[in-house]
Amino acid sequence: MSDEKMYQGNCFCGAVKFTVSNEPALMAYCHCDSCRHWSASPVSAFTLWKPDSVKVTQGVDNIGSYNKTPGSARKWCKTCGGHLFTEHPGMNLTDVSAAIIPDYHFEPVLHVNYQETVLRMKDGLPKLKDLPAAAGGSGLELPE
Repeated sequence: MSDEKMYQGNCFCGAVKFTVSNEPALMAYCHCDSCRHWSASPVSAFTLWKPDSVKVTQGVDNIGSYNKTPGSARKWCKTCGGHLFTEHPGMNLTDVSAAIIPDYHFEPVLHVNYQETVLRMKDGLPKLKDLPAAAGGSGLELPE
C-alpha cells in the first residue's frame, strides 16, 4: 500500500485532466509581468512540482504549448484555452496554477517578483524583490 498523496486537476472544460502527487516543492504568489499576462490577473498563485509528480490522465493530444523563453513551456487546453501548467526544465519543476487543483489546500509561503507588483498584499508573508537566491535571484526581501 502506498502513502502517496494524489490530487486531481483539470482545464476549464474538463477535456484535459491530470494528477499531481506527493507535495509541491513550493507554493507562492508571483507578481511578474509575464505571469500576470499569462494568468490575466494581478497576481498568480502557483505550486511547483517535480515533473514526475505531474501526470496527464486524459486529453494529452488536446494540450497546446508555447515557449516565450527557453526557460518555460506554457501548456493549455486547445478546446477551452484553460491554462494547465508551465514546465521549467532548467529548474526541473512544473508550475501548476493553484486554482486548477481544487482539492489541494494552497498554503503560500512567500511572494516572488514583488518589485513588479500591481497589487500590494498585506498578508505577513515575505515579499522577495525577484527570486530566492537558491533559484538564481537576489533573495532580497522588500517591505510589505
